[in-house]
Amino acid sequence: MSHILHRHCKSKLPQISHGQGSYLYDTTGKQYLDACGGAAVSCLGHNAPRVKQAITEQLDSIPYAHTGFFSNQSSEELAQLLCGLAPDNLNHAYFVSGGSEAVESAIKMARQYFVELGQNSKRHIISRKQSYHGNTLGALSVGGNMWRREPYEPLLTTSHHISPCYPYREQYTNESVAEYSERTANELEKRILELGPDSVMAFIAEPVVGATSGALVPTEGYFARIREICTKYNVLLILDEVMCGVGRTGSFYAFEQENIVPDIVTIAKGLAAGYQAIGAVLVSDQIYQAFHDGSGYFQHGHTFMAHPMASAAGVATVKTILEDHLLEQVRTKGVLLKNTLHERLGELPYLGDIRGRGLFIGIELVEDRPSKRPYNPQLQLNKRIKSQAMANGLMVYPMGGTIDGKQGDHILLAPPYIITEAEIEILVDKLSLTLEQVFSDLPELTHD
Repeated sequence: MSHILHRHCKSKLPQISHGQGSYLYDTTGKQYLDACGGAAVSCLGHNAPRVKQAITEQLDSIPYAHTGFFSNQSSEELAQLLCGLAPDNLNHAYFVSGGSEAVESAIKMARQYFVELGQNSKRHIISRKQSYHGNTLGALSVGGNMWRREPYEPLLTTSHHISPCYPYREQYTNESVAEYSERTANELEKRILELGPDSVMAFIAEPVVGATSGALVPTEGYFARIREICTKYNVLLILDEVMCGVGRTGSFYAFEQENIVPDIVTIAKGLAAGYQAIGAVLVSDQIYQAFHDGSGYFQHGHTFMAHPMASAAGVATVKTILEDHLLEQVRTKGVLLKNTLHERLGELPYLGDIRGRGLFIGIELVEDRPSKRPYNPQLQLNKRIKSQAMANGLMVYPMGGTIDGKQGDHILLAPPYIITEAEIEILVDKLSLTLEQVFSDLPELTHD
């Protein structure tokens, strides 16, 4: 009997033994190709020697010292690296233990910024439906994942949501990309005016939406218009790159491909490639200066913030990405993976959409391609796919509720940046076999 409260009380999980490269192995010796990085975390694969060495060296030096008393070299170096890779005005990094903490910190930063300026009425955050920003109550409050929110709704603060940028389902047939981008982005301006510009402090969005909607890529011009609106109404733009950042989409920061600069950006998951738990918030000079010239501090903190060993792992991860030219690898291998998926799976009757950037790819599944009708949620299609894939030695990240929190299924792929061409072929082979097995054994169950 396990004394761990696992994610699912009735599931029986295999025991992990070790990992190497793109593969994980359980204690029976079974091999699994990691095509999702757990949750887009293991960007360098498993058993990366440079990261392990950095952790060991930091352990031998100093494993922990509270940031109320000391700074430490590894976190100073990581901050310098991250800010050096960011646009000029994002010159300050705040380190935490993961994505939810990063978003929670960003929300507090936004509020305190306006308090420091004497604009105390600024309090509302607007986000998007079908977004996910973390599981702490503050992060959950601004998220648009209805399934995750539902049990805790009475505890959540008031939130405001606009439509996602979801062209596969929401772009009109007679509408150009530019028209769709402007129409969808303009929902933000409308909501700001409804709430009152003096009451809205921030808009938060994932540049490429991750787990909730399956690698939704923004249409051209969408975020440029979002940036214009935020600037016009003195609303901070928070970009949540917890899942899509640190090179996952082919640029170190996902927002680089939108040619905009946020006021705050959150990163986590791939920041230390899973070797240590770490997240970060990058904040603009403008916000930092308001803290500096006002109260003199950010009224927030965590015991394990700027942890030396986690920061050392982050430094080694970022240096590996840069020095091994892995951003180029993400771009080229991402194109290969997407093209291979189109060639092998593109004509399947249940394949609705293949989308994404870099090595961050979503596959949306539908019961009927012309109408884009989703499968009945009672089939729990995503769970069937995950289970069958594991049986076939493949780790993928399927989710349900793609469309509205209840309807729709997708598969998220986020393999390590070091994946080889041969492993991409194996990935698609195993995924193809998994889908064939699942859909050939799917019970008849139609919508009411």
